[in-house]
Order: sequence, then C-alpha cells, then structure tokens
Amino acid sequence: MQDTLTIALSKGRIFKETLPLLHHAGIEPVDDPETSRKLILDTNRDDVKLVIIRATDVPTYVQYGAADIGVAGKDVLMEHGGEGLYEPLDLGIARCRMMVAGPVGAPPVAGRLRIATKYVNCARRYFAEQGQQVEIIKLYGSMELAPLVGLADRIVDLVDTGNTLKANGLEPLEHMADISSRLIINKAAMKMKTDQVKAFTDRIAEAVAAREEAA
Repeated sequence: MQDTLTIALSKGRIFKETLPLLHHAGIEPVDDPETSRKLILDTNRDDVKLVIIRATDVPTYVQYGAADIGVAGKDVLMEHGGEGLYEPLDLGIARCRMMVAGPVGAPPVAGRLRIATKYVNCARRYFAEQGQQVEIIKLYGSMELAPLVGLADRIVDLVDTGNTLKANGLEPLEHMADISSRLIINKAAMKMKTDQVKAFTDRIAEAVAAREEAA
C-alpha cells in the first residue's frame, strides 16, 4: 500500500489560491473546509489527505513530520525560522509586503522606538540589522490601533493595498520583505517518500509556471 501524503494548509486566502494548483496536480478536496468541521479532509485520492490548521502552525506541523508538505506565507516562515524544512518553490500566491508603518508625517522619535507587531523575530532581526535599538511589543491583531493610542511609535505588519493604514492615518515607511506563499517539505518525507513528494512538487511547479505564462 502506498504511503499517505499529508498536506498542511490554512483556511482563507491561501487555501483558495492553492486549490487551482492542487487541481493541476490531480487533487480535489472532498470536503469544503469553510463549511466542514473536519480538520483532516479527504481528497479524491486515497493516498492524499489535507490537514487544515492555523497559518502560523503550518511550519511546525511540517517540521515535526505531522504533515509531509505544507503551504505557508513567507512571513510565517521568516518568523518561524524554517528549521527542518525544505522550501523548494515560491507559489506566487497571497502576495503582499512586510512593512514598517507609522503615523503620517510623524517626526523622528528620540530614543528607543517602540514597535508593535506579531512578527517579533522578524522585527527584532530587521532593526538589529539597521543598528537600531527598539522595544518590541507583541500584539495579535489590530496593529494600526497601537500608534493611535500611544502604545507604539511604529508597527511592523503585512500591507496589501495599504487602505487600512490610510484609513487609520498611517503610512508605510520602510519595506522589509516581499511576501508570497511557499511550498515547504519535511526533510524526512523528502527521503522516505521521494517519488510521491517529487511527483507532487513537479506538478505544482508546472501549475505555477502555467499561471505565470498566462498572466
């Protein structure tokens, strides 16, 4: 019997934008994660299962072998550190930018900057590379509020259109990284399930290349 290939995905934009790539690889989920309460979804192939987890948990599941393959945003991978993972393919989906943002026209801050973000490791590395000492305040949501109420001088967050920043009187100040979703693979799975993993990766790469040609 063929080993099962387990693919970790998160709900929302990444799942929706991964579906056409899975379709190209001959994989169709039987259940809709938006309506199903199942966390392990069957597919049209007996040897492929999808596990639906929080986006920030995808690298951990893949690192420890609970999933063989995953799709995760580069922001999540940068924050995680990427230990124990191969990252062979940029899927070119769920694109955005990681930015430092602050109030429009705010004067330079004297002394140590206070930075609100959920990307604590990314922010710490970035400002260390700039030679800046900062205080990092970890938040889980509504980053834009932090400068408005005096909690922080700046925020580090993902920016897509920039409309949310603008609506709250903020503007992007520094570009940290371009973000898109990546295919990640467990190192042991790459060795133990080489044929399956390679066949899947090749089909996904074909789908990415075909989409880019059509764009």
